[in-house]
Amino acid sequence: MPHLEPTTGERSTSPTRAWHALEVQSALEILASREDRGLSSAEAKERLVRHGQNLLQTRRGPGFLPLLWRQVNNPIVFLLLGSAVLAVALGKFLDGLVVLGAVALNAVIGFLQEFRAGKAIAALSRMVPQEAQVIRDGRTQSVHSSALVPGDVILLASGDKVPADVRLLVSKNLQVEEAALTGESVPSQKAVAPLPEETSLGDQRSMAFGGTLVTTGWARALVVATGEATELGRISHLLQEVTELQTPLTRAFSSVGKLLTLMVLAVSGVLLGVSLLRGYTFADALLVAITLAVASIPEGLPAIISIVLAIGVQRMAAWNAVIRKLPSVETLGSTSVICSDKTGTLTRNEMTVQALYTPAGTYTLSGVGYSPAGELWSPSSGHLPKPPEDVRALVEAGALCGDASVHPVGATWQLSGDPTEGALVVASMKVGMDVDALRRTWQRLDVVPFESKHQFMATLHSCPGGDGHRVFIKGAPEVILRLCGTSVETHEVVMSHVAQMALRGMRVLAVGEKRVPVAAVSLQPADVENGFTILGLQGMMDPPRPEAIEAVKMCHAAGITVKMITGDHLGTAEAISRQLGLLPSGGRGMTGAQLSKLDALGLRHAAIATNVFARVAPEHKLRLVQALQDEGHVVAMTGDGVNDAPALKQANIGIAMGITGSAVSKEAADVVLADDNFASIASAVEEGRRVYDNLIKSLAFVLPTNLGLGLVLIAAVVFFPVLLVAGEHVPLMPMLPTQMLWINLAASVTLSLPLAFEVLEPDAMRRPPRKLSTPILGSFVIVRTILVALLMAAGAVGLFLWEYWTEVPRQGHAVALREAQTMAVTTVVFFQIFYLVNCRSLRSSIFHVGFFSNRTVFAGVGALLLMQAGFIYAPFMQRIFGTAALELKAVALSALVAAVVLPFIEIEKAIRNGGVAKYAPPASLLIPETNPA
Repeated sequence: MPHLEPTTGERSTSPTRAWHALEVQSALEILASREDRGLSSAEAKERLVRHGQNLLQTRRGPGFLPLLWRQVNNPIVFLLLGSAVLAVALGKFLDGLVVLGAVALNAVIGFLQEFRAGKAIAALSRMVPQEAQVIRDGRTQSVHSSALVPGDVILLASGDKVPADVRLLVSKNLQVEEAALTGESVPSQKAVAPLPEETSLGDQRSMAFGGTLVTTGWARALVVATGEATELGRISHLLQEVTELQTPLTRAFSSVGKLLTLMVLAVSGVLLGVSLLRGYTFADALLVAITLAVASIPEGLPAIISIVLAIGVQRMAAWNAVIRKLPSVETLGSTSVICSDKTGTLTRNEMTVQALYTPAGTYTLSGVGYSPAGELWSPSSGHLPKPPEDVRALVEAGALCGDASVHPVGATWQLSGDPTEGALVVASMKVGMDVDALRRTWQRLDVVPFESKHQFMATLHSCPGGDGHRVFIKGAPEVILRLCGTSVETHEVVMSHVAQMALRGMRVLAVGEKRVPVAAVSLQPADVENGFTILGLQGMMDPPRPEAIEAVKMCHAAGITVKMITGDHLGTAEAISRQLGLLPSGGRGMTGAQLSKLDALGLRHAAIATNVFARVAPEHKLRLVQALQDEGHVVAMTGDGVNDAPALKQANIGIAMGITGSAVSKEAADVVLADDNFASIASAVEEGRRVYDNLIKSLAFVLPTNLGLGLVLIAAVVFFPVLLVAGEHVPLMPMLPTQMLWINLAASVTLSLPLAFEVLEPDAMRRPPRKLSTPILGSFVIVRTILVALLMAAGAVGLFLWEYWTEVPRQGHAVALREAQTMAVTTVVFFQIFYLVNCRSLRSSIFHVGFFSNRTVFAGVGALLLMQAGFIYAPFMQRIFGTAALELKAVALSALVAAVVLPFIEIEKAIRNGGVAKYAPPASLLIPETNPA
């Protein structure tokens, strides 16, 4: 979509002009400006009032209290607050303070995360430079970039950051780095000539856009848009329109919280009524209802969730994936589509010469990037340890006719200069040339710099040994062939090789040479008009990362579709995609222009059916992500440029590049890749699936305890007698509220934490992504919870009654009750210990889980046994929790009864696994069957 400027002079969304399509004089006339004098100071001041400052406006976010309310406005937090109030009401202030502390910590973390989320738009404003050179009142002056207005004439030079959107008036060898805005992998060559109105943003050569960087050349330009009207402003507007999505995890646990709230309130109300009907006093009946609420609320669950996610964050950091938002850890595991930028993400962002052609033959160069490690190969001769003379002449001329250089920095190689020229230098180094020595030997005398109007660069050199002078030339193949005056036959042969390289996504340069008299010390126009000899072609491309190819295969095996969404040319994108395995044989991609013509239904179909999208604008990326989400997919979006920021924010999981990524993309993302490597995403997805499985294990472990404790109370109210003790009716309670808090907060948390360290399930990366509609309380969790809760309640109630009625005749009601309650709690604790062993794998038998694969299990069990020993035998613990010392045979009996859970769950696993079908990738996604690479 062409960039347009309001015609009214007011800040509005009124119809706009395609400045790139206008002649220079027409653009000046529309904005009432002059190329030589610019605007007057008075006119600039008046326009500044009308158009506003050249700044990006940031929308004010919610205040302190609304942000804080967001953190506590969820059912699980309300349950926690309720349990804290109940604990305090029962006189247990320490328990209440612990729960309140957990709520406060979660609220602070959430508050800080949301407070940081609005920084993406602020980062955009930092891309606008502080000073600009502007012509006003007929003289050049320096002004703050915020004071620029439409109609200003500014000067741009190498190293400048473009301060606003401008229409070029005069351009001298101007190249602008626009990768952050358009996704173009090489600097864009600019020109003054107008272009067709439908020209896409990345091809608007007559424009330069705010926030981009001038790499070479000089220009005089007319400011046509400032502030919110610029391309950066449009992206800022898209960012503000994007709404934050709930992650699958937060959505699922929100549903769990609501369900638990309703169940606890309903059952507590029923139990209150039953207690009154059975003759309980109102105080005792209320105590029963409060005890049930305390027992049924999984106080430790939010802490367990946070700890499991935090451990996932630490493990992902080892894979160079820095998590900015905690729930993103699990979201990665449920990702079904990864939309990836090309340049620097799937590719190295380092131009590399891979194919050579000379009149004597064709050759290939191995190696990628700016490292000079590589070898020369010939289809007929294989590896060539020494380059033939035709190859030497070709790469020697390419290295001399340029200014770039590469040099080692630690273990890597860095480029100084133009990426295309850098690729030519590396090609010469791969065949054994010392470029620095070569340039000293072939002294440069003059140069004709590259300009878009003639499409070549030429350099004049003195030959070593006084063998005359030589002109080397490189540029567009059709131009160089014309200057060489080749025959029709030769022209056709050379252009056929150009076409073959272009089909492979390569950028092709032709190289020629010409001898001139030794007296020549400068290049005259006649010296570059004809008479050259073609030396050959060099085909280069930004190659895919080898590890990215393997990562794509890994994603496909896990049922995840990878789609390339790039601002680069379609041919280049398709060629890279075939090497990566994203496109099946004969598959084609789509351009942003084609997407613009589709309605909503057509866009959704294209988003599913196509894996490669090229020459896309920021709004195309955003619409594609939204279309995939409308189809029910969990979308991860990777990118590094400003143009990626709206889509990164819209995606379920936004992944920014840590090295090459802009500040805007990092602030908009949920995850930052420290190594800019797509392969790290596949590892992070694997870790996300491990985190989700471990969360389900924790849920399956914690919930049976809460239901079991609730069943213990219900059984006591419904079936236990009301005793007459010292003339008062006293209900027989198997556990006190504080004892239940002990189980929920101490025992459950201590044992559930080791589950966060469980290793990856063997089939984790061979099963399809979890559907968004899959409830976290699925049939497995519900059945397992009921089964274990019934066993736990039966064991605890049975041993409580046995111990109580055995000890009453010997020790009386008070002592017998304390011992029986202690034994019931101990039985539940042992149930948890044995059940923990079952929960180490959701599918596999305990005999198939490595005994020492998770040593934290032993630490957790050991810690709990020590704590339980204190709970039973330490006098101060006995006073706090109302416990009594047990004989060792009573403890052993509790352990023996609790061990019954092991065979029961093993049988349940065997029955369930017998009916589980093998996992297969979802048929609705386009996943290539073969890798053309």
